[in-house]
This record gives sequence, structure tokens and C-alpha cells, in this order.
Amino acid sequence: MQTILIVDGYNMIGAWKELRPLRDTNFEEARNRLLELMAEYKAAMGGRVIVVFDAHQVPGIQQTYIQNAVEIIYTRKNETADERIEKLTNELKGRKIQIYVATSDMTEQNVIFGNGALRKSARELEIEMSIIQSNISQEVKSTRKEKPKSRIQLSKEVELAFEKWRRGLK
Repeated sequence: MQTILIVDGYNMIGAWKELRPLRDTNFEEARNRLLELMAEYKAAMGGRVIVVFDAHQVPGIQQTYIQNAVEIIYTRKNETADERIEKLTNELKGRKIQIYVATSDMTEQNVIFGNGALRKSARELEIEMSIIQSNISQEVKSTRKEKPKSRIQLSKEVELAFEKWRRGLK
């Protein structure tokens, strides 16, 4: 079964502890950090990840593009992220597809349930993301411990001799 996570971007930025302070100082940095986190989520969980932003925060025309394997959608001028998410859940639903929508907007949650999608609150996704990051950190630590400095264990004298040769010293 294919899973699709559709994220209400500005809803997450306003709700997550790490992103809220960024929103107040540098909105673009908050958006970029959310996209980085969603790329980590996709790498860890697989499936398809779509982040939807309201266009009113970004002047210009509707945009859709992919960055780090995450699909990013900026809505049309007078279209809200909620409206686009509703359309997406309706278009993407299928027998072998499970859609999750990450939003804390209660009205939106009721509509997506009607389209057969499941919801993740901003808090649930934030907790899931912190678990993923913790697991990644653990993997990095254990990989560093297991990995020897050299493929062949050398005595200190031989290692020093090789280092001198490498540097052109005698």
C-alpha cells in the first residue's frame, strides 16, 4: 500500500516548537527548515510527501516543484491550502493508497475524513519527527563507533611511517 502524507505547511510552522520562533524572525527560514524536516521524514518513512503552502504568504503565481524528493505546492492567488488539500485528497484517493493529512485545523480534519484520508495533528507529526531524528542520531553514533579508522589495523609505528611517506617526509 502506498502512503501519502499531505502537510499543511503554515499550520506546522505555527504549531511546532522549533519552527514558531523562526516564523517570527525569518519566515523563509522557517519554511526551508520545515522542508528539510519533511525530506528527513520521507527518507525515514518512505511514501510520498506533499507540503502545501497558501499563496498569500508568497507573492506570485501558483507553483509546484520537487525539492529533496518532497513535493511542494504553493496555491493559486485566492486558493487556501485547505482547499488545495481537499482537492488533493479527493484526486489521490484509491484502493491501495492511504492518505494522511497533517493539520490541526478541525474543519479541515472533518472534510478530509469525508474523503477517506486520516489525519495527523501538528503535535503528532512533530513527535514522530523527533523520534525519527533521534533514531538517525543513534544510527550515526553507532556507525561511528563501529567504523575503524583504517581498513587494516596498523601499529602506531607503521601508521606514523605511512603518514611520513604520505607527506613526503623521511
